[in-house]
This record gives sequence, structure tokens and C-alpha cells, in this order.
Amino acid sequence: MPVIGIYNPVCGDQTAKSFFEEQVFPLCERYSISVSSILGTERVNHVGELVQQALEKTPVTEVLTIILGSGDGTLHEMINYLSSTELRGRAGIPPEIHLVIIPCGTANALFSSLFPADPGESSDTSSIEYRLQSLRSFIKGPDSHLVPLTLAITTLSSPPNTRLRPKAIASTVVVSTSLHASILHDSECLRDEMPGIERFKVAAEQNSTKWYNSSAKILPVASLGIVQLYDPDTKEFISHPDADEDDPFVDLYGPFAYFVSTVNVDRLEPAFRITPLAKDITPSEATCDLVVVRPFSDPTVSMDTPEAREIFSTKLWDIMKAAYENGNHINLQYDEEGNLTTEGEGPLVVEYIRCGGWEWIPDDMDDDAHLICLDGAISTIEKGGRAVCVAATPQAKAGFMVHG
Repeated sequence: MPVIGIYNPVCGDQTAKSFFEEQVFPLCERYSISVSSILGTERVNHVGELVQQALEKTPVTEVLTIILGSGDGTLHEMINYLSSTELRGRAGIPPEIHLVIIPCGTANALFSSLFPADPGESSDTSSIEYRLQSLRSFIKGPDSHLVPLTLAITTLSSPPNTRLRPKAIASTVVVSTSLHASILHDSECLRDEMPGIERFKVAAEQNSTKWYNSSAKILPVASLGIVQLYDPDTKEFISHPDADEDDPFVDLYGPFAYFVSTVNVDRLEPAFRITPLAKDITPSEATCDLVVVRPFSDPTVSMDTPEAREIFSTKLWDIMKAAYENGNHINLQYDEEGNLTTEGEGPLVVEYIRCGGWEWIPDDMDDDAHLICLDGAISTIEKGGRAVCVAATPQAKAGFMVHG
């Protein structure tokens, strides 16, 4: 089975090359793993070009294993390049790729979800042994501990009168709008100055009082035919109360403060468990776990005013802090005075939804609502356009599997 190594030398703290030379390849040699080529990326989409070249040399009956030293963004880049490229010599047969992930990016959401640090211990996510766990899984057996990756396929559509072909983008971690998309958009300006996750917190402060005007349509889980909503009282998913057999779709109306959808992961940083039920109540099929915060769910918010936004921003930070507390934000409710609590039977602070996908239709007058984050890459929905995200798992013997 062919094995290649690829690293992104400029991702994260820019130490991927040295980590491969000093740790990854010596470990491969120790266990007699033959790595046919060792390549560093040099430009945008280079990772896709390198994998394409390797696949075209790989017999269609064989699996290509890639030891990938990068963050989530490089994997995103690779998958989208391959999805839009015709591979020579494969007669239309889709490739099967096994991934060994070496976390070298900033947040490393996929790796952190596959190998969560124990919150009860002083786990060092930067330690050598922690970062080598996917490789050690591969060393135990090339076909053992393989996890198939669900893809979130997001289609960005232009206004109907333009007649332009929609653009489809695949993600393996997160698709988001609202605050999270604004944070990722603004944090890029801080990357050189702050290569670590601290830049996200600075960008969050810059966007703390924004609300986002849009509507969303939530699509049912395919096998169930329903949209599910997490009930913090029973600690279970229930059928969404706004859907029925005649109309299984759920309409959500803004303004929104937070709208984050994930696949494959329960966290976006090692300790930030934004969608904890992705692991605690594991879905049996391809689904999106969606976390929504809408200010008008707060019983003390009745109008969109600068004062209301300022007051609500403090509550939003308390919600985000609770996500760092092993995902406790999903259990929060409002009391009659709008305070956050985990007791009583007040309105949900966080709407935690499990669904087959969703549609986002931003208000034409709200520029920030048109930003959409796809595994850290920012796109803009055209005025009059929309985004539709659907979860999908590739067919057997095709697509991507990761050593977890």
C-alpha cells in the first residue's frame, strides 16, 4: 500500500517541516514504514496537485495513505481540489484515501476531536506523543481504527435571474455564518501577529455586539424524516416541535447571534466543545449538528437596539465560556429575568439541532450575514443568493478515512 508524506510548512506556528524531520519520519523508519515521497506544499492548492499526482500513480485496486502535517484548512483544500479534478488512468473509479493526521495547524479541530485531551488531566496538546497518536494508530495496523469522514456539501447559489451555476464546496469540520464566520474573517488580519488561537478571541471582541439578519430552513435527518432538537431536561433528542409529518422542515427566523454546523467533530479547539453531542450521542448516519443562538429567545429582548445588543453580548460570552466547560452551553435556559441557568423550564438559550442539512437565506441589507465559513475559509453569499448545506458520507471503498 503506497504511503506518502505531505506537510504545510507555513500553517500554525510554521514548525511542520521540523516536526516531520525530527519526529514523524524517524518513527516511520523505526517501524519499517516505507514513505515513497516527502513533500512540502508551496502554494494554494499545491496539496491537491501533489495528491493528484500520487493517485494517478496508484493502481485503482490500492489505497493511498497520506501522512498529512497541517491544519484543517489544508485538508479542506485537498478534498475540494480532488473533487473538481479528473484523475487520469482510473476509468472513473473514485479513489480511497486513508489519512494519518499530524496536527500542525492553529486549532486542529478534527484531530482534537479524534483524540480529545482528558479535561480532568493536565494534557499537553502540544506534546510530541499527543501529536503522534494518529500515526501510532496507523502503525498498529493499516486497516485498524479507521473512521470514515462525513462531508458537509455546501452549495452557494446566485440570485435566480443570473442563471449562474451554483458553486459546491466540501467541508470536513465546520460550516458557519454569523459570529463564527465574522471571527474567522477578521482573524486572518491577525494571523502574522498572532499565529495561535488567541487571535480568534481578539476577533471575537471586535464582533461582540453584531446580530445577523437572515432566515434558515432546517432539513430533516434522512432516515428519520424529522428534525431533532436536544432537550436539556431529558438529555435526549426529541422531534422538533415546529415540524410535523406533513411539513418536516423547520423554519428559523433571525436575527441570529450564532449559527455553527459541524460534521465529524465535537470541538473547534482542544477545549471548545461546541457540538458535544456529536460524540456523546453519536449519530448513526451523515448528519449536521447545528448550534443556534437567537437573541429574541431571551425573554428580556423585544427590540433590536444598540443597548439590547450590548447587554446580550455579555450573555453570549457566558454561552461561549460554557462551551469550554465540556460543552455545558447546551444545557442553559433563561429564567424570567433573562439570566442564564441550568435549572427550571425556561426558554432554551442554545438551540442544539441534529438535521440532514440546512438552508441560509441572508437579508440583502445585512452584509455580515452574507459571510460563510467553510473549514476556516471565508466565502461570501451573493446578494439575492443563498447557501444550502447537506451532510453526506461517501460510498464504501471511496472517499476519505482517517486513522483515529
